[in-house]
Amino acid sequence: MRALERLKRKLTVENLWLYVIRVLLDSQTPMRAYDVRKQIKSRFDINPPAITVYTVVYRMNREGLIARVTGGDETYYKVTEKGIEAFNQGLKFLEETLRALGGLK
Repeated sequence: MRALERLKRKLTVENLWLYVIRVLLDSQTPMRAYDVRKQIKSRFDINPPAITVYTVVYRMNREGLIARVTGGDETYYKVTEKGIEAFNQGLKFLEETLRALGGLK
C-alpha cells in the first residue's frame, strides 16, 4: 500500500535525527557517523543511504543538536543538551499525535 510506505518513510528516513539521537544517547560514548548508521540499521531495521546519514549528522551538528568530538584522525559525535531537549519534544509530539489518532490512552 503506497500510503503506508509513505508514512513509514516519513517516520523513519525523513526524521532520521530522532534515531541518531537515540543511538547516541544509548551509546553513552561519542560515535562516528559510520557507526551511527550501522546501529540505526541493526536496531531499527532502517537502511538509509550513507549520504543521507552524513547529511543529517552534519545538519544536526550545525543546529547544535549534536557536537563534534575529535579523537586522533576520527571525528565522533555526542548529543548536546539542546539535542536531548529536541528529542524529548519530538517524542512528546509523536505521543500526542498517536493519542489524537486513537492509538494511545
